[in-house]
Amino acid sequence: MLLIKTILHILPSLLVTTFFANSINRSGVLVCYGKLKPENIKGYSYVILESKYYLPSDIRVLKSNNDTVFAYLSLGEVNANASHYEELKNAILGKNEIWNSYYLDLKSEKTKQIIMQIIENTLELGYDGLFFDNIDNFSTHGPQKDQKLELIALLKTIKEKYPKKKFIQNSGLDLVSETSSYINAIVVESVASNYTFNNKSYKLRNNKDFETYMLRLKSISESFQIPVILIEYANSEILFNEIVKRIAPSNFEYFIGNIDLQNIPKFK
Repeated sequence: MLLIKTILHILPSLLVTTFFANSINRSGVLVCYGKLKPENIKGYSYVILESKYYLPSDIRVLKSNNDTVFAYLSLGEVNANASHYEELKNAILGKNEIWNSYYLDLKSEKTKQIIMQIIENTLELGYDGLFFDNIDNFSTHGPQKDQKLELIALLKTIKEKYPKKKFIQNSGLDLVSETSSYINAIVVESVASNYTFNNKSYKLRNNKDFETYMLRLKSISESFQIPVILIEYANSEILFNEIVKRIAPSNFEYFIGNIDLQNIPKFK
């Protein structure tokens, strides 16, 4: 009888652990800025990649095995290692020390022309659309808040030129009322988790802040009829499971990875 009681006590926790551990296989999102083998990426609703690593033949493979494939592009910054850095280095406004990148000047016509050319070159490779990073830079407290109107005008131009392509906005929740007509989804990072750069620490976000954040995201998703995608950060299976448990009731698509997003994570 004692053995049966012990099994009945342990079984629910095993089922819960298995459910959450396997949830990574059911996540509909893959975000990776490192190089992956295209044939190994299968069954995702959204695949977001760094385009410099993939040929048109790779993209055809990716599209045959996944719903939509997006190329990464920052509209707010250019990294010092980016192929288009040399073209844009004379139109920068300061440095983001965390990521070794530089803030772009969207008031510059040359900057916008270069961005539009990059977009054309990237989409010609066969991507379904683009993932626009650093949109929060143009929000109320962002370093490029004085360029908000230029950003919105640029998004409008992009959508008008490529009406059949899909675009994902990363963060910038304050701007959704003005950008929603030009995007197909919005990504928000670190809603359930809270990575801190000063001590390189992975942890959960304060529960009250998490709940407030989620209420806002649900409201935005319903008000503007835009899918919300969560990108969370973890470095262990325990934290991964805690994050999934938190976000599962929302039914938001999600990806959970390491902070550099350079690979498909394997948590231990």
